[in-house]
Amino acid sequence: MAARITLDINSAGEFELWLNPEGRDLLVKELLALSETNEHFHLMPIPSDVEVSTRPYRSDDKLLEYGKVLFRLDEWDARHFPHVLD
Repeated sequence: MAARITLDINSAGEFELWLNPEGRDLLVKELLALSETNEHFHLMPIPSDVEVSTRPYRSDDKLLEYGKVLFRLDEWDARHFPHVLD
């Protein structure tokens, strides 16, 4: 079966990530590939790093069709975004 990943905000305002086994494996593979030299990947409904579904599970879900996962080293954030560190 093809990877299926659905991202949404439900009616309670909560983020949800729906995955079939192939979608889980793809997402984990992309997460494990993140590094200093490969610091992000894209999520979108068109062919991309990680393709996401445009079919909501519920009629009142707000789909999130475009996103980016960013890998951050503490040294980078200390320099560029120090307010996010403790």
